[in-house]
Amino acid sequence: MKNLIISFFFLVVVTIQAQSQGVISNDWVAFRQTIDIQTKVKKKFKVVASVKVESNEPKAWAGLWSRVDNKDDEMGFFDNMWDRPIKSNTWQSYTIEGTIDENSKALNFGGSCSYNGKFYFDKFELFIENAKGVLEPYSIMNASFEMPLKNGEIQKWEFGTRKGKITKVKEYSAKLDKSAVAGNTSLLLEGTGIVVKETGKIGNVEGASPQIGAMISMLEDLKDRVERTVKNMSIYEIDYLHDEKANRIGSLIMHLAAAEKYYQVLTFENREFTPEEKAKWGTALDLDKGGREEWKGHDVQYYLDIYTQVRNKTIEELKKRDDAWFNQLVMKEEISNHYCWFHVMEHQSSHLGQILFLKKRIPPQKEVILEQKIKN
Repeated sequence: MKNLIISFFFLVVVTIQAQSQGVISNDWVAFRQTIDIQTKVKKKFKVVASVKVESNEPKAWAGLWSRVDNKDDEMGFFDNMWDRPIKSNTWQSYTIEGTIDENSKALNFGGSCSYNGKFYFDKFELFIENAKGVLEPYSIMNASFEMPLKNGEIQKWEFGTRKGKITKVKEYSAKLDKSAVAGNTSLLLEGTGIVVKETGKIGNVEGASPQIGAMISMLEDLKDRVERTVKNMSIYEIDYLHDEKANRIGSLIMHLAAAEKYYQVLTFENREFTPEEKAKWGTALDLDKGGREEWKGHDVQYYLDIYTQVRNKTIEELKKRDDAWFNQLVMKEEISNHYCWFHVMEHQSSHLGQILFLKKRIPPQKEVILEQKIKN
């Protein structure tokens, strides 16, 4: 008797999200509720909550926030209290007031906090203008955080600023605390391990002459911006190719490192790349087809680590030199060392704009349908 062969075909739908890791790294965190809301006339609303902050870090702060999402996917009213940050270590009530118009589709509201410290939230209230022009209370689920947390999740609230987007932040933990304004518990978000970098200043770098210190601070500011832009992107996102003439975001980070490496040997050693260096850095420096083929399949930290190693060498070597060296000409070129490092800086800025452009145009990762055949 012949064996009966039965083939089973299974269609397995695998959904791979851009943020499949589920947790990102950041120096701030937010939580929210979202309600769908449409109106034919403009309405006022008000969000009220009690907040307190315990932190020894000058930059640490908390705030309430609210955003109206419009039907055309544009943002309507928005306020996150950045201009009036909450830093008081005693419970106080705070308010955000805004408007919802006829183009609105959803109202988001919640709390946020930045940097290291303990941030307490309690007694959220929402008021929406009724037909008589009176701000009347709108019911909020778990408004005073009396429901127990589930696996670090706040029941009836979501982490992040976008509905359905996974945005838990590894630097922050959530728990309930007995210090409360209403009921028995409040929400406590605690930020730890966040390295606060000084921003908004040029120069005054320890161990560097004035002009070189200014250049180091500008280079580092731009590098920080690149890192903040890409650090939580998935492999799918950094490998995404916008079109046949574009470059992948991962390869662009390698390009920044390669270009900086080239100017290291040009200005610090007064030479070009050796054949060995060209073999190592050439495709990243030139990009186009070679770069598209070689620089893919790595996570974003792979590229950032290489970028950081190159930058550390730049800072180490620049500190060995003074402002007079900045004015010296490079090899037989009619450009100075100062101009070369200005070019490295503006080169970063140019490609940061390119990365931001590409990042906004990455489509959601499509479902992959796998066909599996099993024979018995």
